Amino acid sequence: MLDSTLNRWLKAPLQAVACQLHRTGIQPDHLTWAGFAMGLLAVPLIATGHTHWALLSMALNRLADGLDGTLARLTTPTDRGAFLDIALDFLFYASIPLAFALASPADNALPAAVLLFGFMGTGSSFLAFAVLAAKRQLTSTQYPAKGFFYLSGLTEATETLAVFTLMCLRPDWFAPLAYGFAALCALTTATRIAAGVTAFGPAQAEEGSPADE
Repeated sequence: MLDSTLNRWLKAPLQAVACQLHRTGIQPDHLTWAGFAMGLLAVPLIATGHTHWALLSMALNRLADGLDGTLARLTTPTDRGAFLDIALDFLFYASIPLAFALASPADNALPAAVLLFGFMGTGSSFLAFAVLAAKRQLTSTQYPAKGFFYLSGLTEATETLAVFTLMCLRPDWFAPLAYGFAALCALTTATRIAAGVTAFGPAQAEEGSPADE
């Protein structure tokens, strides 16, 4: 919900840093992998109770995530880059509930599982829409620079990181935060499913193609 606004605010500073990185010869995929590795450092930090240090790990992950796409657009964006970006992002997001479950299985395992179920709903509906949008050659007017159709929703990256930050600042609030955000994820999933049903219904199916393919 807030991603497009935040992207506009960050566009100029990210562009300036990406230009400097471009001059050094750093490739976008290098940033993507480095950011993923830094993000995964949050798992042992959270699991061992060092949640404030995990905030730094997550911040570095998000910085790399913003820079890799900006750097790619200074040259030629690739399908491989778009694939790595979304696949590793989803793995990073899933790692944080896992980390809190490892930190306190008795208290956090169930809310972590519920939150991961919520992430499965938002992720699967997001990717399913993107696949069929590519088949129909649809483009996103809200995120035209993305390498795939980016269907917005109530719980996007900005909201997810805000909740992760609260969890790290107040680990004792993990369960209510996880249940609450899972409910918001369910609303996002419902709206995306409704958008998919509308966009890909029989009336919009390509002539001669079965609507349920």
